[in-house]
Formats: sequence, structure tokens, C-alpha cells
Amino acid sequence: MAKIAVVFFSGYGHTTKQAQAVLEGAAETAGASASLIAISAEGEIGDADWAELAAADAIIFGSPTYMAGPAWQFKKFADASSKPWFTHSWKDKIAAGFTNSASPIGDKPMTIAYLMTLAMQHGMIWIGTGMMPSSQKTAQRNDINFFGSFSGLVAQSPADATPDEGPFPGDLATARLFGARVAGYAVKTRG
Repeated sequence: MAKIAVVFFSGYGHTTKQAQAVLEGAAETAGASASLIAISAEGEIGDADWAELAAADAIIFGSPTYMAGPAWQFKKFADASSKPWFTHSWKDKIAAGFTNSASPIGDKPMTIAYLMTLAMQHGMIWIGTGMMPSSQKTAQRNDINFFGSFSGLVAQSPADATPDEGPFPGDLATARLFGARVAGYAVKTRG
């Protein structure tokens, strides 16, 4: 069974909802099991969480985009990942990432680039969305990959939306497909 860990920070609950959708897609993949690891408001995870990341075949990173980058809590977690970096314990694991912000763009690509760079520093193998964009005249807001992101999963939750209202249904459907894609690769590489 391939193990997928979704490690994320969420400031207001919107990114938690996105992480749960990624988890659903991964967990529904034959031959895969998936778990969520929430980074605390202090930017920390427990010893059992670090052990779970060490045992994972794939790690999916997630953070809201704040001021053109990941939340400081995610950055603190990333800095603490220097311990597995020293031992190369995440080398050759599959990696992927997701983010969410209030604006349709909101400099989300900067956060995805940060997550990708973190994975590259660990020697991980990055998986993008693999989804065609919703870029025709007939496109609707809740289409799959509405924002046309290839390097990582992005979603929008308007600033005045509760977690029940955002991310939008199409973004959550895209998140489930993304989770399934990453889990599928983990299953292939494990087999």
C-alpha cells in the first residue's frame, strides 16, 4: 500500500477544506492510503507526524498564499525539515503542492514555486496537475482546472467567504483529481 501524507497549514479553514479534498482523491485511489498532517498555529507538527512523513511514499505540501508566499507557519515547518534533509530521508519520494488565496491569482504561483523548491532541495520528484486548463469561451468558474495551473494545485476562497463557501466546488473537484494523480504515481513507483 502506497502511503500519501498531506501536510499543510490553514489560517482560516479554507486550505483545510482544500487539503481534505486532496486527501479524498488520494484515499480513493486503489492501492493507496492517505493521511492529513495539520501544521499548528505555532508552525509545528508532532514527532509522530515527522515519523509519518518519513514513512510516506508521497508528500503533498499545502499552504495558503499570504503576501506572495506561504504562511510563516508553513515556512517554520519547512525550516524544521532540515533534519530529514541532512539524512536525505525524503530523497526520491514523490512531492506535490497546493495553495489557496482570496484573489483569482494573488501571486499563488510564488507559493507553488516555493513548495517545488523545497521538494527539489530534498531531492524529491515533483508531480504537477497534469490537467488541461478550462480555457475555452464556454468555460465556467466551476470547471476543472479553471485557473490553468500546471505546476501545482491552486484554488480561490474570496476574502469574505467562510470555509463552507470557499474554495469553490470546481476547485475542490480539481483537488480530488490532483490527490488521485499523486497517489496514482505513488502506487506505480511502489509496485
